[in-house]
Amino acid sequence: MGASAVIMACTGLLAVALAGFLYWRLVWFFRNPARFPPGWQGILSCADGTVVYVKKIRPDQDVLVIKKGSQASIKDIARQDMAGEKILIGVFMSPFNVHYNRSPLTGRVEFIRHYPAQGHNLSMWPMHLRTVLKRRPYYRNSLHVKQNERTVTKITGTYRERDLSCYVIQIAGRSVRGIDSYLHEGMEIERGAIFGMIRIGSQVDLVVPWTDGMQIRVGPGDKVRAGESILIQ
Repeated sequence: MGASAVIMACTGLLAVALAGFLYWRLVWFFRNPARFPPGWQGILSCADGTVVYVKKIRPDQDVLVIKKGSQASIKDIARQDMAGEKILIGVFMSPFNVHYNRSPLTGRVEFIRHYPAQGHNLSMWPMHLRTVLKRRPYYRNSLHVKQNERTVTKITGTYRERDLSCYVIQIAGRSVRGIDSYLHEGMEIERGAIFGMIRIGSQVDLVVPWTDGMQIRVGPGDKVRAGESILIQ
């Protein structure tokens, strides 16, 4: 094969790779498939992706030991002072997951609060690689859990005919260009309805008050779908 033929072949491959990247970044990344929440009662996943932690915790308890000398509490993650036992479930979204986020229950938006990064946004690649390689704990060396920019949305609804307030935490990655929220305070939202999205790789955590009779339906490593997978029954 001559030099000109090699150049043409390489140019063709680069063109195909560029076209594939642009399609993924500008079209496929923003896909929004229909979702159908199950009819039976349950708190739904807010995001597509891999469950990276499931914790039942007290307010003063360290949730995650990320690495030696660095722990994360519920306040570090949700930026809220909370009383009583809580369930914390984290879902990591890879760049290949659907990135639209959906409401875990029907309710009213109590507040939406944005918090800048504590320093600068860190890469989520340690968590991404650990989920791909199935290396637990998935949150090891993932300091983005407590440091990165985030938006916290509080939604108050009902669960088993009792009032329940949950917190949805959208955590941005280093390359994220913004956390989108389509809600406003006082707005009513239906279970499974879209409320926002995060661009490229990111993470969404859910904090729910623990009540007797709750059954956690997922564990670390499980794959979930926003608006369809039940996290808590």
